[in-house]
Amino acid sequence: MTIDWRPDREIRRTVLALGVAGLTLIATGAVLDALWLLGIGVWGVIAAMVVELVYRP
Repeated sequence: MTIDWRPDREIRRTVLALGVAGLTLIATGAVLDALWLLGIGVWGVIAAMVVELVYRP
C-alpha cells in the first residue's frame, strides 16, 4: 500500500498552477501581441520548472 505524502500533493498543485497560469499568459500575450504578458508567462513556466526540480528528488 502506497502512502501519498501530503507535501508532494501540494507541490504538484503548485507546479500545475504555475504552469497553467504561465501557459495562459503566454497564449494571451501572443494573441494580443503584448510582450510583457509573454515575459510574465515565461517566468511563470520557469518558476514551475524550478519548483519541480528543487522539490523532486
